Amino acid sequence: MGLFDFIRQLFFGPAPDRAVVRPEPRANVEQTKPPRVFRKPRLSPLRYHKKKTYTPPENADVGSLPYKLARPYELLRYRSETYHYLDMTQDGDSAKLDHFDLPVFSTPEDIAHWLNLPLGKLAWLTHRFNQSDRPDDVNDSHYAYHWLPKRNGFRLIEAPRPFLKMAQQQILQEILNQIPVHGAAHGFVTGHSPVTNALPHTGKRVVVKFDLENFYGSVNFARVVSIFRSVGYCREAALWLARLTTSAIPINMPFPDGSLRPLLPYISRHLPQGAATSPALANLSAFSLDVRLSGLARAFDADYTRYADDLTFSGSDQFLRSLRVFIPLVNQIIRSERFQVNQSKRRVLRNNQQQKVTGVVVNEHTNVPRKEFDLLKAILTNCLRQGPASQNREQHPDFASHLRGRIAYVQ
Repeated sequence: MGLFDFIRQLFFGPAPDRAVVRPEPRANVEQTKPPRVFRKPRLSPLRYHKKKTYTPPENADVGSLPYKLARPYELLRYRSETYHYLDMTQDGDSAKLDHFDLPVFSTPEDIAHWLNLPLGKLAWLTHRFNQSDRPDDVNDSHYAYHWLPKRNGFRLIEAPRPFLKMAQQQILQEILNQIPVHGAAHGFVTGHSPVTNALPHTGKRVVVKFDLENFYGSVNFARVVSIFRSVGYCREAALWLARLTTSAIPINMPFPDGSLRPLLPYISRHLPQGAATSPALANLSAFSLDVRLSGLARAFDADYTRYADDLTFSGSDQFLRSLRVFIPLVNQIIRSERFQVNQSKRRVLRNNQQQKVTGVVVNEHTNVPRKEFDLLKAILTNCLRQGPASQNREQHPDFASHLRGRIAYVQ
C-alpha cells in the first residue's frame, strides 16, 4: 500500500472492493496460407493451322475422263445425274520432288510404269475395283494375317504377299528413304539403334518413359496421303501411293476369341504392321510430334528421344521437381497429334533404381541388363559343349548370324 492510499483510507475509510479487470491475453493468430490450388498447365496455341478440307484447283473440274482410272463425282450444284471428273494431277510441287530427289509421276499410268506393272495389276493391288477399296474376303486380300498373343490381348501382323511386297520395297528404297526424319527418331533409321536412342539418357537423375498405344493403327489413310503430298506429289499420285502402303481388313475377318471390338482399329485404312514401308511412314507421321516434344523438353532442360512408339525423357533434379507440370503437357501434345498414350506403361525411373531405355541400362553408362548377358553367356557355353543346333530353340534359319548379332549388340 502506498502513502497516498494510506492517507485516503485514514480520512475516507477503506475503499470498496473493485474487480480488477485485466486485459485478456491476445489470441495467438496463426498466419495460415490459403490452400495451394494446382492448375492444369495449358499449351500455347499452335502457330499454324492445318486445312481440314481439300480445295481443288479452279481448272480441275473437267467433263471428260482426264486419265485412266480417274474417279467420277457428282456435282451437287448441277442437281442432275451428270458425272464430272476432277483432274487431281495439277497440284504437285516439282521443286520439292527435285529437292528430295524423288521419282516424278502424277497419274496411275505413271506409277504403274515406274513399278513395271500393268495398270490393271496396279488397280488390283490397291483393290480399286472392290467395294470401299477393301478385300471382300481374307483369301482375296494381298496380306497374310497372323494374330500374335501379347500381355493384354492380341497383335495383328499383316504380312504383304509377293507382288505387293515388291512394290512396297521399291517405294521404301526410292521414295521414303530419301525423306529425312526428325533427329530425335532412332527407330528404323539408318545409322541409329536402341543404343543410340539410350545414349542421351546416360547418368541422368530421372528418366521418364511413355508408350504410344496402337502406333501403326493410329496412322490412318489421310495421314499417309498428307505425307506424300508434303514432299511434292500431286493428290492423285499421293492417293495411289497411300493405297499401296495401307491396309483395310475385310469385314468378315475372324478374331481368335470371337469378339469384334479388337478389330475396330483395323477396319479403316491404316499402316499394316509387317509391311516394309510402315516404320518409315510412322516416323514421318510423327515428325510434328517430335518437333513439339523436343521443344517442350528443351524448355524444361531435358533430353528427348523416340524409338518407334517408345518416348523417353531425362533430366536433372530440377526436371524431377517439374514432372507434375511436365507430364500433363506431354499427354496434351500426344493427344493433339492424334496419338494415344498407354498409361499403364508410363514409368518414372530415378537413379536409385535400374534405368532401362530400349533394353539398355543407362544408370552410369550404356550396358545390357545382367539377365540378358547371363543368358547369352549360357547359350555360348552350351554351344561349345553340346553344339549350336542344341541351342537353336527358335529355329533361326541362320543361327550363327543370329548369335553374331547378339554378341555385337552386347559389345
